[in-house]
Amino acid sequence: MNNNLTYTEQIDQENVLKLRELRKVLPRFLGAYFISVDQVLASRTKIAYAIDLKTFFDYIKASNPVYRDKEIPDFGIDTISHLNFTDIYEYMEYLKLYETPEGKRVSNNGRAIKRKMSAVRSMYNYFYKNEVIEANPAIQVDMPRLHDKAIIRLDVNEIADLLDAVETGNTLTDQQLRFHRKNKKRDLALMTLMLGTGIRVSECVGLDLADIDFNNDRIKIVRKGGNEAFVYFGDEVREALEAYLEERETADGILEGHENALFLSSRSRRLTVRSVEVLVKKYSQTVISMKNITPHKLRSTYGTALYQKTGDIYLVADVLGHKDVNTTKKHYAAIEEERRRSARNKVVLRKDK
Repeated sequence: MNNNLTYTEQIDQENVLKLRELRKVLPRFLGAYFISVDQVLASRTKIAYAIDLKTFFDYIKASNPVYRDKEIPDFGIDTISHLNFTDIYEYMEYLKLYETPEGKRVSNNGRAIKRKMSAVRSMYNYFYKNEVIEANPAIQVDMPRLHDKAIIRLDVNEIADLLDAVETGNTLTDQQLRFHRKNKKRDLALMTLMLGTGIRVSECVGLDLADIDFNNDRIKIVRKGGNEAFVYFGDEVREALEAYLEERETADGILEGHENALFLSSRSRRLTVRSVEVLVKKYSQTVISMKNITPHKLRSTYGTALYQKTGDIYLVADVLGHKDVNTTKKHYAAIEEERRRSARNKVVLRKDK
């Protein structure tokens, strides 16, 4: 592992290798398509597209007798040029519930189907735009209608309870307490940082020691898409980070390539996204039983609180790193919970006698 690379650069390199392996089981004619999206899509998105296109061509191989005895890498451009919009609709129906070639059963809701269809649409758009195929049946197909989901966030008292649980460990089992004694300051710094800045979990685990700027009370993060940004933090976050960093200075046995990571695991390597997800679940489920709290819910909590305090949707969009303010409006401006609560007794049905 190259120590001079940032976390994001390391992940991008790993994803390049993963994509090369995935492309080996895809039709060779997709080579030009992947070259075209190389500078447009994030590395994780390209991998997701490759996996979804593999599902698409697995379906063609299984459902069309013409291709049943043919290896997918040998499929030609006629494989997609001969399909019409009815075929695409049938594929969408297939995505609701299917079995992989390995025998695993997979089910998808409308949101997941729409994500998987994005890869198919992107592929068709490329070959149609470049006049390789004469028609684009994917664009004729209506995507599933998605319903807005209620935003799950923590109330003020729940935030306090959660941080108290992290700090004291009084809701943990005896086995969990053994890890808690070693990682308490790290866990408190991590949870306080996420709740106090609204950064994504991928942005959090990607932080290096050099990304913390106490002179300006800010962190440097790499947003989705690779752009760098500064996010500012308050006094509570500062105190939690300083306490953790003081303890981290004594850490030894850090694995090569992980020396610069801000948050370290018990195995002295950079924390992963999955590790943080498990950590958040461990603490939250002991104090907030009615809500399924994930790292993204912590982000929603911060975004909602910031909007309620400032009323500035453009500030919230900027701080959260949303490219389109409509995304922010959809998720935060529409959930003014306090105003909804205040309306409960505004309408009197019967006057008191």
